Amino acid sequence: MMTPMTNSPAQGPLLNILTRYFEKDPLIAAQVLETMSVEEAAAVVKVMPNSMAVKLIGYVNDAYCALLLEQLPKNVFEKIANKVDSQKAANIFLRFSHERREEFLTLLDEKQKRQIQELLSYPEDSAGRAMSVDFIAFHSGVQVRDAVSRIRDIVKRGSVLSYVYVIDEQEHLVGILNMRDLLLAEGGSSLAQIMRTDLFAVNCFDGLEKVANLLQDRKYFAAPVVDNEKRMLGVVRAEQMIGNVQDALSEDIQKMFGVSGDERSFSPIGRSLRTRLPWLYVNLGTAFLAAAVVSMFEGIIAKITVLAVYLPVVAGQGGNAGAQSLAIVMRGLVMREIPASKAKSLILKETWIGIINGIVIGIVTGLIAWFWQGNPVLGVVIGLGMLVNLTVAGFSGAFIPLAMKSLGMDPAQCSSIILTTITDVMGFFAFLGFAVLFQNQLM
Repeated sequence: MMTPMTNSPAQGPLLNILTRYFEKDPLIAAQVLETMSVEEAAAVVKVMPNSMAVKLIGYVNDAYCALLLEQLPKNVFEKIANKVDSQKAANIFLRFSHERREEFLTLLDEKQKRQIQELLSYPEDSAGRAMSVDFIAFHSGVQVRDAVSRIRDIVKRGSVLSYVYVIDEQEHLVGILNMRDLLLAEGGSSLAQIMRTDLFAVNCFDGLEKVANLLQDRKYFAAPVVDNEKRMLGVVRAEQMIGNVQDALSEDIQKMFGVSGDERSFSPIGRSLRTRLPWLYVNLGTAFLAAAVVSMFEGIIAKITVLAVYLPVVAGQGGNAGAQSLAIVMRGLVMREIPASKAKSLILKETWIGIINGIVIGIVTGLIAWFWQGNPVLGVVIGLGMLVNLTVAGFSGAFIPLAMKSLGMDPAQCSSIILTTITDVMGFFAFLGFAVLFQNQLM
């Protein structure tokens, strides 16, 4: 084992050796670093050029990285953390305590800070939000003797190990270790030779209820959590899931009806009113806006009263079509499937779907109106109104959440209300506007 380095003339030759070693095989260099104590490894990183330290950190296990970076002076931490890949940095930040995480985020530049915070923000009822980062994982190339030594050190510090995982150089989960296999293997064997590859893992965006059911069905008391690229992030434990699922389900039911997720049966009346009334005011305002559009066409409705029968049909179809687009885009945002470069193509796709839906539903609605009222022109009017409304609904369902996201707002809080208002207003305006154009044929 090395002893901590100090500023001495010996650092120059030693640094040259480290540089050559790293350039020859950075993965092996990282694995050697992981066999040192955190204090020793920090002493090594302190004397490295920043560019080399950043590259080395890219190969080191996330959990070990977190311990290592906590040992570095803030100025060294800042230089390294701002250059590390944002996904790698987010995985490391997950290992920090809440207080340390907030402290270290202040040391980052705004771009890196924003990217890390976004990657750390998992949905409320997801496995990513409930997972623990208290786990141990080794690179597949680590030798058995080194792994056993590290496990002994960890157990001596009082940690309780459920499973030991194996990852590759990109942090992808590739195996799990059976303790019996580990103890019986030759010390010079690599973990890749003895690990078991029949893996079960949950995605960080999986819902808590789904994860709880999977753990119960498989009789596991813990499972690894991975991201969309199968990189390991943490573990979820069965006993956690029961309480989390119950809380999440009750909060979801409340939020569906505009009630705060943390409101309880006997919350003070004042608190309940503060959380409910704002949403009622917003809904009231949007309802009056739609009513104002209808009032603009009072004259035509008074002349052709049958138009009033079709107003709920127009509003309902527009709202449902917009909600479908909104649900797809919101899921894409939550799952981080929508890069900024593809936002326009997604909006265009949903608009085309709206146009096609509008044509199909417009024809069906128009035929029903024709045969019901005996007036083919009424069928044309309702069909054209439906085409416009569903086109607007498809466009708005995609555009609104993406626009809210780009403005730094929470799409989940306001997208639905804005969408409903737009589809109601545009649907009524289009339908009644066409009725005015064709009023001579309708009367």
